[in-house]
Amino acid sequence: MQTLLENSINSTSANVLMINSQGIMLSVCGNDYFLSYNRIPWMLTAPIGDVLNVRMSGRNAIEWPTLNVDLEIESLKHPERYPLIMKRSESEVL
Repeated sequence: MQTLLENSINSTSANVLMINSQGIMLSVCGNDYFLSYNRIPWMLTAPIGDVLNVRMSGRNAIEWPTLNVDLEIESLKHPERYPLIMKRSESEVL
């Protein structure tokens, strides 16, 4: 199933354009990016309302405040430069 969303786009905005079973299509600062759930697995089970709640975080990043997720815009442009690395919490290290 695919959900299409109509949003106004301008040079300082971040909007979800589409959510489907493969990932999320975003418009950020007038450019479109597809984020696969392989790349952002925590979004696969996130509530749709929380995924739609994306906004700019300064000039160089976007954030989903209710999900506590931040992404640099550069990582959207060049995902190959930003490998997905899971960090352990301090409680798991002890």
